[in-house]
Amino acid sequence: MTTALWTAQEIASATGGTTTGTWNATGVSIDTRTLKPGDLFVALQGPSFDGHEFVVAALKAGAAGALVHREIAQQDSDNSHTRLVVVKDTFAALENLGRAARKRTNAKIVAVTGSVGKTSTKEALRVALSAQGATSATLGNLNNHWGVPLSLARMPRETKFGVFELGMNHAGEIAPLSQMVRPHVAVITAVEAVHLEFFNSVDDIAREKAAIMAGLEPNGVAVLPHDSAHYDTLTAEAAKFGCKTVSFGAEHGVSDALLVAWTLTPAGTQVAADIGGHRYMYEIAAAGRHWAVNSVAVLAAVQALGADVGVAASAFAKLTAPAGRGAHRLIHAAVGEFTLIDESYNASPASLRATAATVGAMKTNGRRILVLGDMLELGESAPQLHADLAPALRGAGIDVVFTAGPLMEHLHNVLPREMSGGHARDAASLVSLVTPAVRANDIVAVKGSNGSRMSTVVNALNALDATPAPRAANGH
Repeated sequence: MTTALWTAQEIASATGGTTTGTWNATGVSIDTRTLKPGDLFVALQGPSFDGHEFVVAALKAGAAGALVHREIAQQDSDNSHTRLVVVKDTFAALENLGRAARKRTNAKIVAVTGSVGKTSTKEALRVALSAQGATSATLGNLNNHWGVPLSLARMPRETKFGVFELGMNHAGEIAPLSQMVRPHVAVITAVEAVHLEFFNSVDDIAREKAAIMAGLEPNGVAVLPHDSAHYDTLTAEAAKFGCKTVSFGAEHGVSDALLVAWTLTPAGTQVAADIGGHRYMYEIAAAGRHWAVNSVAVLAAVQALGADVGVAASAFAKLTAPAGRGAHRLIHAAVGEFTLIDESYNASPASLRATAATVGAMKTNGRRILVLGDMLELGESAPQLHADLAPALRGAGIDVVFTAGPLMEHLHNVLPREMSGGHARDAASLVSLVTPAVRANDIVAVKGSNGSRMSTVVNALNALDATPAPRAANGH
């Protein structure tokens, strides 16, 4: 028997709404395309959409009820009016539902932000804590002003651990999210040149990331990247918030949680870490130094939460890179087998260098190939930031680089001729250059900001496989 996440009366009480019905919701949804039977459908209204137009469809699809702030013109014949909770504003109601979920739980809560690595770190925390008790975590990257309250509202009351990702594009966005989540532990993965279009400096980005400490519970702990050039800014902000800090990194003698060593293996990455004076050895089923460093941050957070670090470290063997964020797949193509690395969801100068370093360290009898799309939201310095990647790609031992987009053209123009695989105006146009160029034993990593649509190239390379693609597991 499925336990009710919310009763109609609880929803009305949490949101200040009214209802005449008696029903239970087992989930919360804002999208009829992903709605599951038993969900509460929240009819959000935005500048270009209105969820109220889909309420009837949601109820017919099995929604337990709907949260609305205006009259629904069409109603079916099964007393659908009793399956509505009417509020003044559905967005405010979703926020209040999230706050109510947070208030009623005794769970230990960790929040994660950072310029790069926050989604993979959130996933690592989910895996590490799920091995120790019922864990509720942000699904995908629902980390903004509506994704965070939605994720909170989905948290069952019996949850033992909650893991929430907080994202931002502009100043002033992190603090309200943190104050809604009220974490016991806050993790900042990194501070890098991301979203520079909306900030005057990377130091300003650091201060905005540090705002995750604004919502920390009393005696809360901030886990901070000691290797960051902006570590002093982060610790200064921590002092203002009056919270404890734990540092993580790879610099011996200075980090509280230390990456001692890492090495790539056929299955992913082997890591040695020192957490609070105790040595741990473990495997991660994902490849790269950035995974190793972030795993140390995760273990520091696990310790700060009072959970078992050893159990968490052992659980990493089940941690795989999510699609679009480093997922590996062996493609059985007509030309022979090659490895595809899907990094198509996001890109920044720091994350692209990390990808190049990982690909360069992988063993292969073929070539190391990068297929790159534009890195977005970098402001006026974007052309130079793209061109500046060339030395790092050469130093990593990348053999061939394909590029797409007006910004990546600046990189294309400064690459040595022998490294350039070709340039196209966009991802779709690049497909015809990349797919016939791939050979047996190549490693092909595809990366770009989501807006550059590099998933188009990933799909084309996947289509070369003579075997069916594996079905993705939930949460990966």
